[in-house]
Amino acid sequence: MPLNKVGLRSRLFLSHLLVMMVGVGSLLAISKLSSPRFFIVQLQQIEISGVQVRYARRQLVRSFETAWSRSTLLSVLVGATAAGGLSYLVTRRIVQPLKQMEQITQKFAAGHLDERLPNSEIRELNRLAASFNRMASSLEGVEQRRRELISDLTHELRTPLTVIRGYLEEMADGGIEPSPEVYQQLVRETSRLERLVNDLQELSKAEAGYLPINLQPVNLRPLLESLVERFSEQLLEDGPVALKLDCPPQLPPVLADIDRVEQVLVNLLGNALLYTSFGSITVRVWSASQRLWIAVVDTGKGIGPEDLPHVFERFWRADESRQNSRGTGIGLAISSRLIELQGGQIEVESKLGMGSTFRFFLPLA
Repeated sequence: MPLNKVGLRSRLFLSHLLVMMVGVGSLLAISKLSSPRFFIVQLQQIEISGVQVRYARRQLVRSFETAWSRSTLLSVLVGATAAGGLSYLVTRRIVQPLKQMEQITQKFAAGHLDERLPNSEIRELNRLAASFNRMASSLEGVEQRRRELISDLTHELRTPLTVIRGYLEEMADGGIEPSPEVYQQLVRETSRLERLVNDLQELSKAEAGYLPINLQPVNLRPLLESLVERFSEQLLEDGPVALKLDCPPQLPPVLADIDRVEQVLVNLLGNALLYTSFGSITVRVWSASQRLWIAVVDTGKGIGPEDLPHVFERFWRADESRQNSRGTGIGLAISSRLIELQGGQIEVESKLGMGSTFRFFLPLA
């Protein structure tokens, strides 16, 4: 039988048996050669002491060899039986968890991603099981996120496609007349689809680490002033919402990609304007512990505690008003990844009806 077709149990048993045979063979060979000689030496010492055994020496040696052979045969039989049984038990103890691992990994390969390997008494197998379980948990999470992504993407695509199809069917049936308003609505829905596809592509690149990040020392104050001025133009003068910049005159430079920082701030300010109907929106900046913090603080609708853990997940929206918003639901996920790629981290604090604070830090240059 080829060696590669021999199972682990047979290999372990044969290896134990081979070790036992080598040990027994060595014992027999050495004993067979040395025992009679040692016995003759003992007889000579007896003769020196005055006891006459010269005439019976040959018979004594033969009797000793016969007794030795019988006792050795009995010892070999008993020892081989005991060693074989012990080898079988040890082999079974090692192979049993491996067979269990094989069964579980086969189920895992068949799609049962919730299967996990149990702990083993053998330290090496226990480490193997722990590594497999970590891999299984990671793959299960990836599969869960994949299913959620497909479900969310289907939902996000369905709404604009339904609107576009409805208008086209009505125009084809003569139910509505083509007009600039209808065409504008179709353009808005196709633009929404385009934004969704672009955001998904950018998020995919960011999560895979393929998004180019050009880190260099930059002063963010000019960017902050420009953004506040730009978004202030969207607000009515003396209107219900005021946009303010709370920033020291001099800011330390940070190591960042200024275009990506602008992308994040545009998203945060856009969300703040969208969900703040009265009060204020403040862009606050401060430095601490070799970090520059930037926060967008609003007095808008806020976010409930049950929704806070999901804020930076793709396609997340907390309520119906957010579900019907113009956004794609991916902006915060992209922002989070962009900040991480620049060595920072983004956080959120919010209470329902009391506004939200989105803040992130960037390392000082």
